[in-house]
Formats: sequence, structure tokens, C-alpha cells
Amino acid sequence: MTKPDPTDAIWKRAEIDSPCVKVCVIHPETRLCTGCLRTIDEIGAWSGMSVEARRDVMSTLPERAPLITKRRGGRAGRLAKS
Repeated sequence: MTKPDPTDAIWKRAEIDSPCVKVCVIHPETRLCTGCLRTIDEIGAWSGMSVEARRDVMSTLPERAPLITKRRGGRAGRLAKS
């Protein structure tokens, strides 16, 4: 019988999953990621955050969704102004 690896506990922590959906675009006005709705600071600090801090961030994400509006611009925006 083999001994359990002592580092197994590291990988079995009860952590909150990241809300990342791999759409990493920072909205220019709100400075929030349009995919996960976190700030750049929250994204960078995520791996070092406590479970409580992650829970706090996760609880604020639904409130942030209305802050991101579709950007007007590009070719369609220029054509509309003509």
C-alpha cells in the first residue's frame, strides 16, 4: 500500500471556483472584465484571496452586470453619425 502524498491536501481545499469565462476584455469606462465582471485588481489577486474574500467578490458580481453597456463605435458607429 502506498502512502498518500502530503501535498494532496493543497489540491483538495474547499475553494470557490473562479468566475472566469475566458472572455478577458476590460470595459474602458467601468474597468471591469466583460466576461467575469471582476476588476483587474480582483483578477490579479484571486489566487491569493481567502475564501471569504472570494465570496465577497462573487456576491457583488450580479450587481455589476448592468454597469457594462454595449460600446458604440467602430465602423457602425461612424456610419451612423454620417
